Amino acid sequence: MTIAIYLAHLNPVTKAHVEIIEELKEKNEVRVMPVVFINKDKEINSRSFPFEFELRKKMLQSVFGDSISILSNYSFYAPFAKYMPPLFSPFSWRIKKQILGGLTDDYFTYTGDKAEGFMLKLYGLNPRVGTRKTTSASFVKQKMFEAALGKDTDWENYVSPEVVKIIQENWDIVKKYAASKDCTYRVLGMKFPSNGFW
Repeated sequence: MTIAIYLAHLNPVTKAHVEIIEELKEKNEVRVMPVVFINKDKEINSRSFPFEFELRKKMLQSVFGDSISILSNYSFYAPFAKYMPPLFSPFSWRIKKQILGGLTDDYFTYTGDKAEGFMLKLYGLNPRVGTRKTTSASFVKQKMFEAALGKDTDWENYVSPEVVKIIQENWDIVKKYAASKDCTYRVLGMKFPSNGFW
């Protein structure tokens, strides 16, 4: 069976993510890899990346159980600038090796982002660029932050009930980042935390 590798932020896991994974599951074995940023052995979380890997894994498991694999292979280690420029930096090629984890054929990587698809193609990761869903995780996250600041929003409508429960149980994380500054750099269509970039 072909292995579909889904690389995404998943911060949080939305109904759009669930829809994509369900589509991939129809004909493939699915490996989901939420992106992780590490600085000095500690995961970096911020307004753009509020939920740590283990919590995002829990969100995915609450919907899919063990019908998919959830791996931390898509991890960047500070300083993140060392991965630049892509293709020329030897560190950037390590990401490919981590993602594949020994796979050599009968796989593809899925993304809904054309810029990311182009980069995945340069790395020889057999990308399939799907149609971008109308509701992004950034949109849902913004609604969550507004709710944490006292505004009446409908963020729950964009997230599966199981995931809503997990987010509500960890609402202190949402409150922590709701009024904070977004400290990220966007490089070739991908966001990196400014903390640990240099």
